Amino acid sequence: MRDDSHMERIFIGSAFDEQGKPIKQWLNLPYANRHGLITGATGTGKTVSLQILAEGFSAAGVPVFAADVKGDLSGIAVAGEPKDFLFERASKIGLDEYDFHGNPTIFWDLFGKQGHPIRTTISEMGPLMLSRLMNLTEAQEGALNIAFRIADEEGLLLLDLEDLQALMKELGERGKELTTEYGNIDKRTIGAIQRRLLVLEEQGAERFFGEPALDIRDFMRTTGDGRGYINILAADRLMRSPRLYATFLLWLLSELFEELPEVGDPDKPKLVFFFDEAHLLFDEAPKALIEKIEQVVKLIRSKGVGVYFVTQNPLDIPDSVLAQLGNRIQHALRAYTPREQKAVKAAAETFRQNPRFDTAEAITQLGVGEALVSTLEKKGVPSMVQRTLIRPPSSRMGPITEAERRDVIRNSPVYGLYDEEIDRDSAYEVLQRRAEERERQREEEEARKREERESRRASRRMSTTERFVRSMVGAIGTQIGRALIRGILGGILRRR
Repeated sequence: MRDDSHMERIFIGSAFDEQGKPIKQWLNLPYANRHGLITGATGTGKTVSLQILAEGFSAAGVPVFAADVKGDLSGIAVAGEPKDFLFERASKIGLDEYDFHGNPTIFWDLFGKQGHPIRTTISEMGPLMLSRLMNLTEAQEGALNIAFRIADEEGLLLLDLEDLQALMKELGERGKELTTEYGNIDKRTIGAIQRRLLVLEEQGAERFFGEPALDIRDFMRTTGDGRGYINILAADRLMRSPRLYATFLLWLLSELFEELPEVGDPDKPKLVFFFDEAHLLFDEAPKALIEKIEQVVKLIRSKGVGVYFVTQNPLDIPDSVLAQLGNRIQHALRAYTPREQKAVKAAAETFRQNPRFDTAEAITQLGVGEALVSTLEKKGVPSMVQRTLIRPPSSRMGPITEAERRDVIRNSPVYGLYDEEIDRDSAYEVLQRRAEERERQREEEEARKREERESRRASRRMSTTERFVRSMVGAIGTQIGRALIRGILGGILRRR
């Protein structure tokens, strides 16, 4: 049985009793892998809440992954600037030891511009997530599954988009041959998938697929003095392709789930994963994908990974997933439209109520940097919701400069590991050689047939002169033969 008597904690901020005395609110690390939710309208303080949690996890030796959607989370790498309003907030909430410092940070970028490149292979992504990424129909997804199966059976490495494009072309050319074993493979279906692959290429996805592929353990690094690295994904450009963004983050979660060993209930998480703009994960997602997300969120806590969804509206998260999010930070919501009023009501109902105030009413009245907070306490019981002033961060609120970013990248523990792309012999090269061999055999077969046709024509073809000569030779031969016979017979008769 877990002993919670000496729980490590992250300071979130303070509520206040009737006398105005601060009541400190904590996130308890032994329950931090039971996931969480940060919600609120734009500009209410969600990014700062994410920032102070990431700082707290890092200080406790827990690595963090977070997507930087707007670019302002990058400031977590450098020390904040002393300002009066920050000291005022720290004093008000009872934060006695408030200093400014940066955090150990690794910057990542799918496009390799604002951080270390992140790549995976087509095989590791798999047909389910690729189908989601390309928004394929059921028939198209079926054809993609056949392609992956053929690649497995024929030992074809699927590393990048070029490999998959070559394999789909091969599938189209061998459709009739494969129909008996795999069912009808329509050329129009293959053509539709090829067009979707071109769209992905135009969105920059070709940079994401390839090698060296990300080693997920590089997200789990700690410093020599025991602090966890904060992995920041530059996602401002990536957000222009929201489906790629959502699929990429889901792939990361799935990789963590597949690769990490079971650890049960650790004293603190092995990694905390913040999923910003979480609604993109669930928008128009097919049932099979929703079920996969539910499974990953439910089971990944046993791998020591905490998942924290960040979104504007709690209704963005399906109820089956929402029920698994034990730690909640709710910033202000507007309640003008019926949908917004429904969201406020839904958010209020997820909290353990506090008799001191009306939760639904409080959600609409919260100021910037203020939130309703409820976290898991001993035995995993949710705390009573408290109206809380969020603590100020120690790192910079806002983006870092390009020079500062370059310094962080150069001093990164993964510097040089992923920067140079590797192009191995894979499906594209193998299928290209096969196509060249088939073309050579076809040309040889055509040449042989041409020779046979020429030979047959030559045997049948006879010029006028040849026919005249042959007829004359035949005629002359006949006359000479007759003369010889007459001469021989005449000689025999005379001797008698």
